Amino acid sequence: MKYFFFSFLTALIGLICAFFIGKFEAVYLTLILAVLEVSLSFDNAVVNAKILKTMDKIWQRRFLTWGIVIAVFGMRLIFPVLMVAVAGHIGFIQTVKIALFNPDKYHEILSATEILIYAFGGAFLWMVFSDFLFEKKQIRWIKPLEKTAERFGKVNNITLMLATVIGIVVVYDAKDYKIAIAYFLGILSYSLIKGINDALSVEGIKNGLLGLIYLEVLDASFSFDGVIGAFAISNNILIIMLGLGIGAMFVRSLTVWMVEKGVLDEYKYLEHGAHYAIGILAVIMLLKIFFEIGEIITGTLGLLLLIIAFFHSKMENKH
Repeated sequence: MKYFFFSFLTALIGLICAFFIGKFEAVYLTLILAVLEVSLSFDNAVVNAKILKTMDKIWQRRFLTWGIVIAVFGMRLIFPVLMVAVAGHIGFIQTVKIALFNPDKYHEILSATEILIYAFGGAFLWMVFSDFLFEKKQIRWIKPLEKTAERFGKVNNITLMLATVIGIVVVYDAKDYKIAIAYFLGILSYSLIKGINDALSVEGIKNGLLGLIYLEVLDASFSFDGVIGAFAISNNILIIMLGLGIGAMFVRSLTVWMVEKGVLDEYKYLEHGAHYAIGILAVIMLLKIFFEIGEIITGTLGLLLLIIAFFHSKMENKH
């Protein structure tokens, strides 16, 4: 319970704030949004745990403190407002006023930019998944697929080449240079952060600041879907921030709990399930550039893969 103390405290404060915003209806919507965030980001917690356990203790703590401020206020409030300001060619302060007093217009402008968000997030998450898929593993889950992928992984820059081919197909079908810029910025961001981080890693221990930045960008890629999908539940930007913020705090607590308890070591296929869920999310985000796919499908597929990986690991442990 100690790992979730601050999460429950954050939830209590958030729900009290929601009550003052819109009484019990706002409290109910905030709870739904928190559950939505956790269900969409559970695989994020697993992948975060893998990275976090290679970081110093002090940066693990900063992930919970600094990281949650960035996650709640940065990615769930400031970033969407910034996107709307750029897309609508309006000032930041004016955009904040629109978000607070004209949420329908805010959602309309945000929706106009969502394909660019999907292109960036889809590219970034695809790189995360393909890096895992092609790397040499000590533990394999779907053995025929992973053995074949490892053979291809011996080809230099295979992940980058595959991502480039996918990008060319997406851009050709979309016929929009903005999507091309967003997509390849996603690849560039991943390559840049990972490259510098790997260069500065010492004996497998990740560099603190860059490791934190990588985790925050990863979290951002997961949060895009949730932020846009949240408008189907509420148009109030404050309720959305509170609900997704509470969910983000629980995801971080889950991450720290997994690291401290060695959950990934005990349930050996959980990491695999999380990365396959990320792969599915990346594909869905890229498909959403062309047609609508509900968040319920994304969340269900990811959660289903994690449940299968969990029970398969449990069965293997018994044997």
